[in-house]
Amino acid sequence: MKTLLIAIGLLAATALPALAAEPVKMVDTKMGKVMATEKGMTLYTFDKDTQGKSNCDKDCLKKWPAFRASDKAKAEGEWSLVKDAEGQQMWAYGGKPLYTFAGDKKSGDMTGDGIGKVWHVAK
Repeated sequence: MKTLLIAIGLLAATALPALAAEPVKMVDTKMGKVMATEKGMTLYTFDKDTQGKSNCDKDCLKKWPAFRASDKAKAEGEWSLVKDAEGQQMWAYGGKPLYTFAGDKKSGDMTGDGIGKVWHVAK
């Protein structure tokens, strides 16, 4: 009986999906709540991206670094993983890849919002 209970416990522990924490945090700003990295750096979306695909090339990534995902990251719910121009995994929310902006120097900066009318804070 004890072996059966242990087996059931192990099965339940491995069969149920682990709840992953969201890779971002929401921060209050003058524009309302926006997505930011754990370090508080604002995240942005790019209008030229297509659903589930980054169209920010290698030169673009110098100014707009991809919000990278670890090799062990798992997509869940609205969160997905896409490849950037360098072939590395990055986070996307609702199919939209996410980026930081090299011009933002400290937590809470949002200097990339509206650049070229194609970059927007992620909400």
